Amino acid sequence: MAFLHAKHRGLDSPGSSVFDLPTQQYVTRDQTPVGRDENRLPLDVQVHGTEEDEASYVIISGGTGGNAICAAFKNASYVLPVSDDGGSSSEIVRVLGGPSVGDIRSRLVRLIPPAQPASPLNPIRKLLEYRLPANCTDREARDQWREIVEGRSILWSGIPHDRKETLRGFLVHFESEILRRAHKNFDFRNGSIGNFFLAAAQDFFRSLPAAIFLFSSITNSQASILPTVVTNHTVTIAAELEDGGRLVGQCEISHPISQQPDSSDDSDVFSATDAMEGMGNPVVSRNVMFESTSKNTGSTLPSPITRVFYINAYGMEVHPSPNPDYIACLSKNEVLVYSCGSLWTSIIPCLAMGGVAAAIARSPTLRAKVLLLNSVNDRETEGYSATDYILAITKTLNSTYESHPFGLGGVNTTYPISAFITDLVYLKGTKVGVDIEGITRLGVRCSEVDGGTGDVPKFDAKGVRRGLQKVLEQR
Repeated sequence: MAFLHAKHRGLDSPGSSVFDLPTQQYVTRDQTPVGRDENRLPLDVQVHGTEEDEASYVIISGGTGGNAICAAFKNASYVLPVSDDGGSSSEIVRVLGGPSVGDIRSRLVRLIPPAQPASPLNPIRKLLEYRLPANCTDREARDQWREIVEGRSILWSGIPHDRKETLRGFLVHFESEILRRAHKNFDFRNGSIGNFFLAAAQDFFRSLPAAIFLFSSITNSQASILPTVVTNHTVTIAAELEDGGRLVGQCEISHPISQQPDSSDDSDVFSATDAMEGMGNPVVSRNVMFESTSKNTGSTLPSPITRVFYINAYGMEVHPSPNPDYIACLSKNEVLVYSCGSLWTSIIPCLAMGGVAAAIARSPTLRAKVLLLNSVNDRETEGYSATDYILAITKTLNSTYESHPFGLGGVNTTYPISAFITDLVYLKGTKVGVDIEGITRLGVRCSEVDGGTGDVPKFDAKGVRRGLQKVLEQR
């Protein structure tokens, strides 16, 4: 009743229900700003009047690589891996176990809707994307964390009390779980507050989808975020190299650790107790200082990658089942997009599971399956051409992911390349070789789009929109 009286007096609500947060200004198709209506579009969505506007997408990507192009999609489900072990994710996984939430948190923050300056969404976004300082002592990082978890930090300014206590409650839960494992000496430096919150929610609910739902509800986001694997255990990947070598963990594959944080404890030593607690973490290294900007500055691989696969806490190959919602969305949407980003550690982990190939190849609704080609190669794909990207994806999807194959004679279905990739979109001026004639013979149509100015072209939302519009106009 107090709320109703306040409204009648013309005052703002003292609460912050998800239903009363102003998020976006809407426009009619003649570009006239108006209030929200189901037939109106947000200002940040271009009105083209083509069928591309109405298409629904499934985007397979990592966190950083796909964030820059999110604005290209009006109606999309984002599939992300849970095997990242860099930055603060490495510490969370090392100490608490469980799936990595770093890429998911990055995408959730990126998809928080734009809001008016006075909206509570702005300080909430600032809090959840905030990182504790990296270039400091562990004690200094802990002191700043203490201010946040106790509610004294300036970061809480502007966040309504109900949301503050919800967020802080899960940060307190995170703190209590860290204290229960004090012998592992958690390093707060470079720690992401959003990661801490999401990891705490996942631990509390014992469900990553539930944690994603809570994050989305608090931030008023309508984004559809699907983890590749739904599990409460640590998910680790490994790469097999041409020379027979093996690299364990995303960091070792993509961005090897150059410097370990100072630590005198023995908490990284694997024990039988660790194996029973969240599957254990014998293959998780400390890499809290990793930043995405340093991803391409490491040394080259000792040998090219032949495949990436999942392993358990004891280093044995395992075959996890994909998220059922991921498989289901492949049969409900119109366009599948393999995003730009790290091929072997962001895209391939979303494909190297049983059932994914059939879901893509046999989908009754997918009318285009598009690979957005990186404009430059990284450590994982040094020397690759566009054809190598296509063959790597196809080989991964056509592999068998069952320990004991069933069926008559153990027969395994092999699909043609065009069952997985129908179109290649690449940037004008790309540094990656594109053999248009050869790729066309594989059954893949090539489309070139402008990547803007500069020595190295990059995908942005406008370029992706143009590329996808070209693809859909030809279908």
